[in-house]
Amino acid sequence: MKKILLLSMIISGFFLNAQIGTSTQIGGENSKWTFGGYAGLGGAFGNGGGVSLYVTPRVGYKVTENLEAGLASNLTWSNSKYYSSTMIGVGPFLNYYFSRNFYLSGMFQEYFINQKDKVNNLKYSADEAALYLGGGYMQRLGNRTYMQIGGMYNVLYKKDKSVFGGGFIPSVGIVYGL
Repeated sequence: MKKILLLSMIISGFFLNAQIGTSTQIGGENSKWTFGGYAGLGGAFGNGGGVSLYVTPRVGYKVTENLEAGLASNLTWSNSKYYSSTMIGVGPFLNYYFSRNFYLSGMFQEYFINQKDKVNNLKYSADEAALYLGGGYMQRLGNRTYMQIGGMYNVLYKKDKSVFGGGFIPSVGIVYGL
């Protein structure tokens, strides 16, 4: 099972990542609501091949000019000749922006996991909590448009008990509407 998870992590390492955050005009030009998320697509060549897809939409509210709170969800799907997996996560997040060049982030996710080993016809279902803490650097690209480079670490990660291959998650993306 760990070899299969390692293979999934390698496949996800080749994902094409995008992060999009937008501000809506709900309630006028000074709306405090934000919408956005992440998306990725990956694949592996060779014996068994495979494809992976993930989507992470989010909605937030700017409590102050520098503090944003909201709800994020996550859908990750992987499929290959030997293995398939579906993982759904949901939970709150909190972002604090300072100097408009840096941010700190916290996010809790409760994941619901279904996996299948197609070779041995074994199925595995579980749920796992993750508390990600991190931050990064933001570079302004234009009016209300920023590029973010950062990372988060799951402080609840336990090497021998987690379905995840590691606790660290790097992130690079574009954010609109901050």
